[in-house]
Amino acid sequence: MKNPFETEERRAFRETIKRYVEAELKPYVDEWDEAGDFPWRVHEELGAMGYFGFGVSEEFGGLGFDDAFMRAAAAEELARCGATGVWAGVGGRGISIGPLENFASAEIRERVLEDIVLGRKGSCLAITEPGGGSDVARMKTTAVRDGDEYIINGSKTFITGAVKGDYFVVGARTGGPGLTGISLFFVEKGTPGFSLTPMDKKMGWWCSDQATLYFDNCRVPAGNLMGEEDRGFIAIMENFNFERLAIAAGALGMMKTCLEESINYAQERETFGKQLIQHQVIRHKIADMSAKVDAIEAYLNQVCWSINESDMPVAEISKLKFSSTKALEFCASEAMQIFGGAGYMRGNPIERIYREVKVFAIGGGSEEIMRDLAVRQMGL
Repeated sequence: MKNPFETEERRAFRETIKRYVEAELKPYVDEWDEAGDFPWRVHEELGAMGYFGFGVSEEFGGLGFDDAFMRAAAAEELARCGATGVWAGVGGRGISIGPLENFASAEIRERVLEDIVLGRKGSCLAITEPGGGSDVARMKTTAVRDGDEYIINGSKTFITGAVKGDYFVVGARTGGPGLTGISLFFVEKGTPGFSLTPMDKKMGWWCSDQATLYFDNCRVPAGNLMGEEDRGFIAIMENFNFERLAIAAGALGMMKTCLEESINYAQERETFGKQLIQHQVIRHKIADMSAKVDAIEAYLNQVCWSINESDMPVAEISKLKFSSTKALEFCASEAMQIFGGAGYMRGNPIERIYREVKVFAIGGGSEEIMRDLAVRQMGL
């Protein structure tokens, strides 16, 4: 569907990512997913293309500008590689960059940010805890001031990019209960008292790395406090907006893959003496899938326009997030029906997408949380 907001620069950026995905990722993702890992060069190659550079100054390896349409295009095209474990594995860095750029000390930014943005080093955001995911206000991890240090105790889980991560943006409670009292800290790999355990047995995202983090009297310099003490909750919530935009765009990319793969298979497969595509029931499935792709794409473009107009549309982002993942669930199911038994076999992108739908519906704020947030943003 034609995008009324398209520009030559946006088109060129999308094509750059698309060509890279076709040439350097798609031929290998089956092997990588089965192996449970992918080469670090992918981080560096995407970094060189500016994939992580939005909203980051050129001084730190960034693009020096921001554009929601380009953010969305990058996430969408990368998700079309056929294994979104790659998408997640590089994306763990993405949600830590904003807080580092905006709240870390000058010393920390100058020392680590360029390496992160260019894909040389790994970083991730550590917010989710074993006792609570979307309910950030119930955070249990604590950070207590002790002279010129903070002592961090607690744990985090489902942290994407943590196993290979070098730098961590960690949320911890420094004050009272509730929305206030949460702060952000910069923690480096190898800090005494900081350890992790990989999480290997996953339904999807096989080639990405997730871990549970443990902080046992982990001491960090007071200068590692990011932003104001007790004001981290606002920074976390603002950061979620771009994460949810990326998830919606990634879901759109997966929907397009479902549609294209279904059309190709239906044109090749013959049943009852004619192509599968000639059966009305299959044609209707493809029509429904195509309609949902168009609807989510139009919604995504409108949200990107609002963001670029300096109006962060929290309600619309929330609605887009759950609408896109429900539409993806529909498209993955219909594609599986079109493929039949072939879609159930490993090495097929439809089989993989079908397994990975749920992590998109849960990660970054579950569909249920997104619905509630949208209604609250509506003033109800």
